[in-house]
Amino acid sequence: MRKARNELLQFLAGLAMLITGLFIFSQKVMVSSGFFGYGLRLGGFHVNNGLIMVPFIIGVVWMFASEGSFASKVFTAAGVLIIVVAIIMTTNISLIHISLFEWGLILVLIFGGAGLLARILFAGRRVQESEASGADRKQIEDTSARVRAIEDELESMKKGK
Repeated sequence: MRKARNELLQFLAGLAMLITGLFIFSQKVMVSSGFFGYGLRLGGFHVNNGLIMVPFIIGVVWMFASEGSFASKVFTAAGVLIIVVAIIMTTNISLIHISLFEWGLILVLIFGGAGLLARILFAGRRVQESEASGADRKQIEDTSARVRAIEDELESMKKGK
Protein backbone atom coordinates (compact mmCIF):
# COMPACT_ATOMS: atom_id res chain seq x y z
CA MET A 1 0.00 0.00 0.00
CA ARG A 2 2.83 2.38 0.81
CA LYS A 3 4.40 1.79 -2.62
CA ALA A 4 1.20 2.92 -4.39
CA ARG A 5 1.15 6.14 -2.35
CA ASN A 6 4.82 6.69 -3.17
CA GLU A 7 4.09 6.26 -6.88
CA LEU A 8 1.19 8.68 -6.62
CA LEU A 9 3.41 11.25 -4.92
CA GLN A 10 6.09 10.78 -7.57
CA PHE A 11 3.50 11.16 -10.32
CA LEU A 12 2.09 14.34 -8.78
CA ALA A 13 5.58 15.75 -8.18
CA GLY A 14 6.57 15.02 -11.77
CA LEU A 15 3.38 16.58 -13.08
CA ALA A 16 3.88 19.67 -10.92
CA MET A 17 7.51 20.00 -12.06
CA LEU A 18 6.55 19.65 -15.72
CA ILE A 19 3.69 22.14 -15.50
CA THR A 20 5.82 24.63 -13.56
CA GLY A 21 8.71 24.33 -16.00
CA LEU A 22 6.44 24.75 -19.02
CA PHE A 23 4.73 27.75 -17.40
CA ILE A 24 8.03 29.50 -16.67
CA PHE A 25 9.25 28.66 -20.18
CA SER A 26 6.08 30.10 -21.72
CA GLN A 27 6.63 33.31 -19.75
CA LYS A 28 10.16 33.65 -21.15
CA VAL A 29 9.24 33.19 -24.83
CA MET A 30 8.25 36.08 -27.10
CA VAL A 31 5.95 35.22 -30.01
CA SER A 32 5.31 37.69 -32.83
CA SER A 33 3.90 37.40 -36.30
CA GLY A 34 4.73 39.30 -39.43
CA PHE A 35 1.65 38.13 -41.34
CA PHE A 36 0.36 41.59 -42.17
CA GLY A 37 3.72 43.03 -43.18
CA TYR A 38 5.76 40.30 -44.80
CA GLY A 39 3.62 37.95 -46.80
CA LEU A 40 4.67 34.40 -47.48
CA ARG A 41 7.83 33.14 -49.17
CA LEU A 42 7.60 29.76 -50.87
CA GLY A 43 10.91 28.86 -52.44
CA GLY A 44 11.81 31.78 -54.69
CA PHE A 45 8.25 33.10 -54.88
CA HIS A 46 6.91 35.90 -52.72
CA VAL A 47 3.14 35.71 -52.18
CA ASN A 48 1.45 38.81 -50.76
CA ASN A 49 -1.07 38.43 -47.95
CA GLY A 50 -4.04 39.29 -50.16
CA LEU A 51 -3.13 36.57 -52.64
CA ILE A 52 -3.12 33.99 -49.84
CA MET A 53 -6.88 34.56 -49.46
CA VAL A 54 -7.68 34.00 -53.16
CA PRO A 55 -7.91 30.15 -53.09
CA PHE A 56 -10.23 30.35 -50.07
CA ILE A 57 -12.46 32.94 -51.74
CA ILE A 58 -12.63 30.93 -54.97
CA GLY A 59 -13.50 27.78 -52.97
CA VAL A 60 -16.32 29.52 -51.07
CA VAL A 61 -17.80 30.99 -54.28
CA TRP A 62 -17.49 27.64 -56.03
CA MET A 63 -19.11 25.84 -53.08
CA PHE A 64 -22.16 28.14 -53.12
CA ALA A 65 -22.41 28.13 -56.93
CA SER A 66 -22.22 24.33 -57.29
CA GLU A 67 -24.38 23.55 -54.28
CA GLY A 68 -21.57 22.03 -52.25
CA SER A 69 -19.78 19.68 -54.63
CA PHE A 70 -16.97 17.59 -53.18
CA ALA A 71 -14.30 19.29 -55.30
CA SER A 72 -15.38 22.74 -54.08
CA LYS A 73 -15.17 21.58 -50.46
CA VAL A 74 -11.66 20.22 -51.06
CA PHE A 75 -10.62 23.51 -52.71
CA THR A 76 -12.04 25.52 -49.79
CA ALA A 77 -10.27 23.27 -47.26
CA ALA A 78 -7.02 23.72 -49.20
CA GLY A 79 -7.52 27.50 -49.04
CA VAL A 80 -7.97 27.34 -45.27
CA LEU A 81 -4.87 25.13 -45.02
CA ILE A 82 -2.83 27.66 -47.03
CA ILE A 83 -3.95 30.46 -44.68
CA VAL A 84 -3.00 28.44 -41.57
CA VAL A 85 0.37 27.48 -43.06
CA ALA A 86 1.06 31.12 -43.95
CA ILE A 87 0.32 32.22 -40.39
CA ILE A 88 2.54 29.52 -38.92
CA MET A 89 5.39 30.20 -41.36
CA THR A 90 5.42 33.90 -40.58
CA THR A 91 5.40 33.44 -36.80
CA ASN A 92 8.62 34.41 -35.03
CA ILE A 93 9.42 32.72 -31.72
CA SER A 94 12.34 34.00 -29.63
CA LEU A 95 13.58 33.54 -26.09
CA ILE A 96 14.00 36.72 -24.07
CA HIS A 97 17.25 37.34 -22.19
CA ILE A 98 17.42 35.11 -19.13
CA SER A 99 20.24 34.06 -16.82
CA LEU A 100 21.94 30.69 -17.04
CA PHE A 101 20.44 29.79 -13.66
CA GLU A 102 16.91 30.43 -14.95
CA TRP A 103 17.59 28.42 -18.10
CA GLY A 104 18.97 25.51 -16.06
CA LEU A 105 16.02 25.66 -13.67
CA ILE A 106 13.57 25.57 -16.59
CA LEU A 107 15.32 22.57 -18.17
CA VAL A 108 15.53 20.65 -14.88
CA LEU A 109 11.85 21.26 -14.15
CA ILE A 110 10.67 20.28 -17.63
CA PHE A 111 12.85 17.25 -18.25
CA GLY A 112 13.02 16.10 -14.61
CA GLY A 113 9.22 16.22 -14.39
CA ALA A 114 8.88 14.41 -17.70
CA GLY A 115 11.33 11.76 -16.48
CA LEU A 116 9.38 11.19 -13.27
CA LEU A 117 6.13 10.93 -15.21
CA ALA A 118 7.66 8.50 -17.70
CA ARG A 119 9.07 6.33 -14.92
CA ILE A 120 5.68 6.07 -13.22
CA LEU A 121 3.63 5.70 -16.39
CA PHE A 122 5.84 3.00 -17.90
CA ALA A 123 6.51 1.12 -14.63
CA GLY A 124 3.25 -0.78 -15.07
CA ARG A 125 4.49 -2.17 -18.36
CA ARG A 126 7.70 -3.42 -16.77
CA VAL A 127 5.71 -5.20 -14.05
CA GLN A 128 3.37 -6.72 -16.64
CA GLU A 129 6.34 -7.83 -18.76
CA SER A 130 8.03 -9.48 -15.77
CA GLU A 131 4.76 -11.19 -14.83
CA ALA A 132 4.29 -12.26 -18.43
CA SER A 133 7.83 -13.63 -18.60
CA GLY A 134 7.16 -15.52 -15.36
CA ALA A 135 3.94 -16.90 -16.83
CA ASP A 136 5.81 -17.85 -20.01
CA ARG A 137 8.46 -19.66 -17.97
CA LYS A 138 5.76 -21.56 -16.07
CA GLN A 139 4.06 -22.53 -19.34
CA ILE A 140 7.38 -23.74 -20.76
CA GLU A 141 8.06 -25.76 -17.61
CA ASP A 142 4.56 -27.30 -17.77
CA THR A 143 5.03 -28.17 -21.43
CA SER A 144 8.45 -29.73 -20.84
CA ALA A 145 7.02 -31.74 -17.90
CA ARG A 146 4.26 -33.08 -20.17
CA VAL A 147 6.81 -33.96 -22.85
CA ARG A 148 8.91 -35.84 -20.25
CA ALA A 149 5.81 -37.70 -19.06
CA ILE A 150 4.93 -38.72 -22.62
CA GLU A 151 8.54 -39.85 -23.27
CA ASP A 152 8.54 -41.90 -20.04
CA GLU A 153 5.26 -43.51 -21.02
CA LEU A 154 6.63 -44.37 -24.46
CA GLU A 155 9.75 -45.90 -22.88
CA SER A 156 7.61 -47.98 -20.51
CA MET A 157 5.51 -49.13 -23.46
CA LYS A 158 8.66 -50.18 -25.35
CA LYS A 159 9.96 -52.15 -22.37
CA GLY A 160 6.57 -53.78 -21.86
CA LYS A 161 6.54 -55.22 -25.39
